[in-house]
Amino acid sequence: MSTPTGTHGGMAIFNIHHGFVEALVRGMRSSFLADADYHHITQCENLEDVKLNLTETDYSDALADMTSISPSDLQKVANEKLVTEFKYLRTQAVEPLSTFLDFITYEYMIENIMLLLKGALSGRNINELLASCHPLGMFKDSTMRSIPTFEPNSKGFADLYQTVLVDTPVGPYFAMFLQESSNAMGGEVRNVIEEVEIEIIKSSLIKYWLEDFAQYAEKLGGETAVMMGDILKARADTNAINITLNSFGTPLNEPAMRSSDRKRLYPAVGHLYPMGTSMLSDVSSEEELGRVLELFPQYASIWNIHAAGTDKSIDDAFYERDVQALELAFEGQMHYGVFYAYVKLKEQEIRNLVWITECILQAQKDEINKFVPVFSHHAPWRGAKAR
Repeated sequence: MSTPTGTHGGMAIFNIHHGFVEALVRGMRSSFLADADYHHITQCENLEDVKLNLTETDYSDALADMTSISPSDLQKVANEKLVTEFKYLRTQAVEPLSTFLDFITYEYMIENIMLLLKGALSGRNINELLASCHPLGMFKDSTMRSIPTFEPNSKGFADLYQTVLVDTPVGPYFAMFLQESSNAMGGEVRNVIEEVEIEIIKSSLIKYWLEDFAQYAEKLGGETAVMMGDILKARADTNAINITLNSFGTPLNEPAMRSSDRKRLYPAVGHLYPMGTSMLSDVSSEEELGRVLELFPQYASIWNIHAAGTDKSIDDAFYERDVQALELAFEGQMHYGVFYAYVKLKEQEIRNLVWITECILQAQKDEINKFVPVFSHHAPWRGAKAR
């Protein structure tokens, strides 16, 4: 989709081009909630106490104008704070870092478009849908409002792509999906969207984005290629495993569709690719999926957590693995991976805050500590004993 331009840099010239913006994002590491902050928040009896404790953190200004607090309100202001910080980093960046930062936003653009399309099919209010969109993936208001207005039929979806989506940064991914689907189904491009579930469309678009992002990072070379290569491979593997797991009990698990429709959703990148994803295309049950993942040590332990039926879900295990890898990005120097890591770690912190506040609101204090803290001194991979 894009090719790197400008100078990526190394030890000699990296700081000339990107030293200031890298210093900014590394300074932002101090804004993450500390272990003591989490301890205080989890001891709160109500959401007002949570707000009071957060005023002692980097969220103080974001919460200053809030008269009351709810999990959704907290998520909204936290996301807006993240977007403000990200946009400031983006304004300070030059090529090829600026394009790298744009790639980060494409994922959220895809999710927003899919949310609007899914909401339109179910007849949800446009203002309610827009409020649910992630602010990091927003287009101009007129574009966002036009997406759900098209008729939910073949002509409507064709018009949506040709008049709106084609001009967005993620338009090429939609074109790739339409072309691949029409080739596979032997029909016209304009007829394919309505025949496929929205979630399958989303998985296809995320696949194209991952492959494109990985290719871009590889072309950048240096430490960025190494760091982002591992991070994006792990992300691609997570998608492949979840697609397989979620397909059980659906038409995607039928023999004819496993090797065609489901296989096409697997990214052509990752530690599992190509041997592992080829094996995944043949599995038909959780038992078979487990046998495949046992061949890959980095995923065998994660699968065992799921198979054991413990309180920790497979998503929690993936989050822990991701946080560990993303934290390591801050330990390296002179690479772009730290920018991706900052956004994703902040995303995890926001998930933590929503989880904690939901547990307090629903009086589920026994469940409140089931989150993954960021830069915790008590994390298992830091070799410290938890309190």
